[in-house]
Amino acid sequence: MIQTMAARIVDNIQQVFIGSAETIRLLLAAVLCEGHILLEDVPGTGKTTLARALAVSLGCSFQRIQFTPDLLPSDVTGLSWFNQKTSEFEFRPGPLMTQVILADEINRATPRTQSALLEAMQERQVTADGMTRFL
Repeated sequence: MIQTMAARIVDNIQQVFIGSAETIRLLLAAVLCEGHILLEDVPGTGKTTLARALAVSLGCSFQRIQFTPDLLPSDVTGLSWFNQKTSEFEFRPGPLMTQVILADEINRATPRTQSALLEAMQERQVTADGMTRFL
């Protein structure tokens, strides 16, 4: 049953991603093992298309984060803001609060922002405004 579903997902991804079938199979194997994937290649080879196609094929939400030196941890984890209508703070989730994330150019981010990403990857939670939220 899993093999049949995996074959259908690979076929679905191949409809939009023109690339190595082996890459798609390894990507799917990592997802089935609840792992993380590092895609390293030159620009324009379809890494974003591949990640988005995977998310759509699995029925998952997708976010892309472009890491820059000015990106703050709250930009990826989310933050609480004051709603004047209700006179209460409300949490606005960041892009890490999704199912499939493409983190682009992680090495450009500050150590604190990288730490927020690594917490989400390893612990499957984020800490924002002193509260821990499970992913």
